[in-house]
Formats: sequence, structure tokens, C-alpha cells
Amino acid sequence: MLRLYFFISLMCLVKSDPDETCPSFTRLSFHSAVVGTGLNVKLMLYTRKNQTCAQVINSTVFGNLNMTKKTTFIVHGFRPTGSPPVWMEDLVQGLLNVEDMNVVIVDWNRGATTVIYNHASSKTRKVANVLKEFIDQMLVKGASLDNIYIIGVSLGAHIAGFVGKMYNGQLGRITGLDPAGPLFNGRPPEDRLDPGDAQFVDVIHSDIDALGYREPLGNIDFYPNGGLDQPGCPKTILGGLKYFKCDHQRSVYLYLSSLRENCSITAYPCDSYRDYRNGKCVNCGIPQKESCPLLGYYADNWKEYLKQRNPPMTKAFFDTAEEKPYCIYHYFVDIITWNKNIRRGSITIKLKDKAGNITESKINHEPAIFQKYHQVSLLARFNQDLDKVSTISLVFSTGSVIGPKYKLRVLRMKLRSLAHPERPQLCRYDLVLMENIENVFQPILCPKLQM
Repeated sequence: MLRLYFFISLMCLVKSDPDETCPSFTRLSFHSAVVGTGLNVKLMLYTRKNQTCAQVINSTVFGNLNMTKKTTFIVHGFRPTGSPPVWMEDLVQGLLNVEDMNVVIVDWNRGATTVIYNHASSKTRKVANVLKEFIDQMLVKGASLDNIYIIGVSLGAHIAGFVGKMYNGQLGRITGLDPAGPLFNGRPPEDRLDPGDAQFVDVIHSDIDALGYREPLGNIDFYPNGGLDQPGCPKTILGGLKYFKCDHQRSVYLYLSSLRENCSITAYPCDSYRDYRNGKCVNCGIPQKESCPLLGYYADNWKEYLKQRNPPMTKAFFDTAEEKPYCIYHYFVDIITWNKNIRRGSITIKLKDKAGNITESKINHEPAIFQKYHQVSLLARFNQDLDKVSTISLVFSTGSVIGPKYKLRVLRMKLRSLAHPERPQLCRYDLVLMENIENVFQPILCPKLQM
């Protein structure tokens, strides 16, 4: 054990001063959680000058904190085991990579570490008071409330809201990452995060049926996969500890994806997840329409559009992949059929490019209704975005295990990208889909006059 501590100390040495070690997030044990911990808040500053080695700061010692730059506070939540959040370092580095700012970790692990959730929850206002005292001194030194950004995770989201209330909603921005639901669901605005707590409040809800808050709390509230079960997370208790926290933590990892250059997650303002899945809310992003909101760090790009709404609030839905970086690419599959009788069923579509890359979408959340000469527009979601599609395959299914097999007579199929509406649309005419049998074909360019 002594060797381990010695190794960690060596790894954290500051290059400019070999005698000064790097402060680290408070690490406690499960024993500490059982006996309980008294509140102690530690603020740790990272900047591009000290990107990998924190400085402990307080209301009289500011270290490298530049009052003219944006200051982003990261506030964690309940810590039932006492361990540091596994995502904290990635979040700090991701923020510093996208913008030259001050990043301050609000370490209240002494206080959040307890097996009794109520005890941690009861300390949230005290943490907010500590932050208020620190920000007050920042303002004295010339900082601006416009440049204050708080990212709060779970209980940390409500802490951010309490801080915002003390400044009458003048903080620049608050992001709530799956704000805690237990003990906060149904509470009045003064007792939780609220849209009025900052100039812009965005929220990601990833576990609304368990640990997260169900109802909207921000100017824009994002509901990945409807806010319920997240792809890639265990569905049963056999998944162990991950079963309990995976959905809840997914909000953090989705935010982290927004800090990477290879993944911009687009969301679609909508009244419900069902309407989004049925393709009723995907008009943003097409020519002559407002842009679609982006999830995560760049969500505030949509702030100006929200000002045009009364009230300036909206819900936005989207789907994700099972693995990082979670991006999904949306297409419309427009189908006109000429069956005499109505057909009900689902469509599975596969795309393949010349390099052999294949991506598949099963559009089976609810049966589509195909009527003669009536266009059905199905929203397909793919894990890959293939620039040049060489072949397409379709499978029609009614979902019936026994009984007759049906045909779907397709007068025209059209594929169009929502992410890249400028791309040529692909068509195919006069197809007969035998139920549960894959039909593979090469598409052709649609006539330009088609919509």
C-alpha cells in the first residue's frame, strides 16, 4: 500500500516545482459512506496553464483563475461508495480542449459520501452557499456573471439551481445532467433546478423512471431515447451495480460526446417521444427552417430560437447508439404502395457502400399503415453515416409467427438524409416485398423535382 501511495505521489508532481504535489479529488471508502461524512467543500482549478495538475483555490486564493475568461464549475452528486467520479478527468480535459477557460471542480465528496441519500441531499444548499461566497469574491475581482457556467450532475444540478437563485437568474448558463429525482420530484421551483435560475438552462434527462427527474427543468430539456432505458445499459439486476447507475450516468457521457469533434448529436424539438419516432418533429435543419438544437456543450447555440417561444422552453428528443460516441444518423424512408388492401407492418432497411460498410435500421417501434397510393414516411436511425450508398435492402414484416405471408407492393421507395439534406435522394420503383424475405437492389437518383 505504501508503494501505491508513493507511486501516485510521483505521478502528480508539478513539473515546475518538484516539491509540490498535485491535489486530487477526495477519495473515500465504503466505510466512510457507512459511518457518514461531514461536509467539506474543496475547489480545484484547472486551466490550460495547469491542465493536468489542479490548484486548490478559495475566496482569498485564486491561483491561475483568469477573471476575464469563462469559469465552468463542475458539481458532482451523491457518492454512496466514496470513490471519485470516473468521468471527472475526461470532462475537465474535454472542456479545456474546446475553449480556453477556467474549470473548477466542486469537490464535496465529504458530505456526498453516505449510504443514506437523504443525508447527502440535505447538504446541497450548504454547498450552494460555499459557491456563492466564492463567486461573490470573483465578482469583486472583476469577473462577470455572464461568464459563469455551472454543470451539475444529479444532486449537483439542484445545487447549481440554488446558486442561480441567489443571483436572481443572472448566471450565464446552467447544465443539469440527469438532475436527481428522489426527494425533488414534485417540489416547487424554489426547492430545485428551474428554467429561471440562469440566462440559459439546458437539461439532459436519461433516467426519468428511477434516479432522475421526470419533468422539464430547463429552457430546453433533452430526452435521449425518451429518457428511459438507455441502449447498452443492463436491463436486469443481473447487470450488478451498473444496472442501477448506467442510465443515470449516460447523461454525462452524452455530454462528453459533444466535446469530441467526431460526434455532434442532433435533437428534435417535439411534444413527445412517440411523435419524434413517428417522424412528426424533424423539420428543423432542412432549408428555410431553424437549425436543430445540438446536445451538450453547444446547446446554447439554440438560445436565440428559444427567445421566440412563449414561454422560452421546449423538449427535444433523439435516439442514441449503444456505444460511444453514441451518434445516430437520421434518414427518411418514404414508401408509396399499391396494394389493394391495407397492410400493417414494419420495415428493416440496410445500407451498404462500395467499401463494404453496412448499417441497419429496424423501424419497428409501432406498425406502419400502408394504404394504396398513400406515402408513408418512416424515420430510420443508423449507427453509421454512409456518404455514398451503393445498395439498399428492405424487409417487410407483419410480426406474425403463424398465418399467411403477405406481400407489400412498393410503387416507389425514396431515401433522404436529414443530417445532410443537400445529398442526392435515392429512389427505387416497382418493388414487391415478400414478407420476411430480404430484397436487395441498387438505388437510382430521384428526379430533382420530387419532394
